[in-house]
Amino acid sequence: MENQETGLLKMTEIVCLPIIGQIEGHNALQDGSKTTKYEHILPFLMEMEQSDVVKGFLLLLNTVGGDVEAGLAIAEMVASMEKPSVSLVIGGGHSIGVPLAVCTKKSFIVPSATMTLHPVRVGGMVINAPQSVNFLKEMQSRVARFVGEHSGLCEERFYELLNAREDMANDVGTILDGKMAVECGLIDALGGLKKALSALKTMISQELKQE
Repeated sequence: MENQETGLLKMTEIVCLPIIGQIEGHNALQDGSKTTKYEHILPFLMEMEQSDVVKGFLLLLNTVGGDVEAGLAIAEMVASMEKPSVSLVIGGGHSIGVPLAVCTKKSFIVPSATMTLHPVRVGGMVINAPQSVNFLKEMQSRVARFVGEHSGLCEERFYELLNAREDMANDVGTILDGKMAVECGLIDALGGLKKALSALKTMISQELKQE
C-alpha cells in the first residue's frame, strides 16, 4: 500500500522493488510506455537502507533496458547497500537490465526468462568524431567492469557475448535463456519466487544473528 504522507511504499520486513518496462532517464518517454523512473527508485533505496523495519528486499526484473546511465546508477546504488538483497529475473532482463540483475547479493532467473547482451547504443543525433566513439567505449567499459565485478562472468567473456553474430539477424549480441545465464556465470542460480525469497530470508536470518 502507498503511504499517503510520503508518497513512498509503507515499509515491511521484506520489500519487493519492481524494475518493469523501460528504464527512464533524464528524458520522459512517450505516453503509453511502461517505465521505471530512476528518480523515484534512488530515494526509495536510500529510505530502505536507513529503515529499521526493512530487513531486506527483492529486486524483481522484467525490463527491456533503457537509459544506460540511469540503469547503472540504480545498479551501483543497490550494490553499495548493506541490506540483504536478491534479484529475480522474470520475463526479461535485457540490455542495461543485465547490470541490474547482478547488482544484488544473490541473483536468480526463471527458466523461461531471457537476457539480451548487446553493445551500448545512443539515440538521436551523434557527432561523427573520435570523442563520440571514445564516449561509447568508456560507457561500455563501465558496464562491462560492473558486470564482471558483480557476477561470475569475466569481462573478456562478456565482450565476446556482446559481439557475437549468431543470435540476431540484424544486430550483434547474445540472447541467453535462464539456464544459459546460470551456466555462463552471469546469474547465480535458476529458480523462481520461492527460491529467491528463501535465499533472502536466509540472508536476513544470518544478518540478525551477527547483530
